[in-house]
Amino acid sequence: MEFIESITGMNAAAFLSMIPNMLIGCWEVIQIFLLTVLFAVPLGFLVALGRTSRFKILGGIIRIYQLIVRGTPLMLQLMFCMYAPSFLFGLTPHRFAACIIAFVVNYAAYFGEIFRSGIQSIPQGQYEAGKVLGYTKTQVFFHIVLPQVIKRVIPPTGSEFMVLVKDTALAQIIAQPQLFDIAIKTAAKNVSITPYIAAGIFYLIMSAVVEFAFKKLESKLDYYR
Repeated sequence: MEFIESITGMNAAAFLSMIPNMLIGCWEVIQIFLLTVLFAVPLGFLVALGRTSRFKILGGIIRIYQLIVRGTPLMLQLMFCMYAPSFLFGLTPHRFAACIIAFVVNYAAYFGEIFRSGIQSIPQGQYEAGKVLGYTKTQVFFHIVLPQVIKRVIPPTGSEFMVLVKDTALAQIIAQPQLFDIAIKTAAKNVSITPYIAAGIFYLIMSAVVEFAFKKLESKLDYYR
């Protein structure tokens, strides 16, 4: 016990109780991460399709949306989703729901740009070859273009996923409990930086898991060149 206190600068009981709380915080991070990915990835795909469509008005609206979202801080967007409904409509959203909406809207804009660049990187000859083979436009996209797009967007998408793990800490700005929020409260209570170091280690582990998963996925798609 004395060894723990000398290393961490915290009471041994406080240190031992910190770990379960940190794990609970990690679970909150994982929930925010998974729900954001679940909704932001398909929404980002729709954003990419809208950007590449022939309808100029739709493309223009999506560009404005991306400019606003990518040009303003995620912290500000979290505050807007949490507090704007109260001022505008007299409604008070649940903190977790406001958090997820802000993250989904934000990351869909970034995923949309990644997917758009992937789609537009495919040579026009691929479309023409599919047409010559008698494929419809839909068949060309899903059977010829999309597999190549997925292969090309895996690295930048993996980077965004890792950024998302760390960005979950911003949920603290609207008092949504998660790992960083617990670290702040524990550090203040015990007057120690150990909780911050522990939180950093947990974030690093989660980011490493995401990176490992994408490396595995990338290696499985190596057959498609």
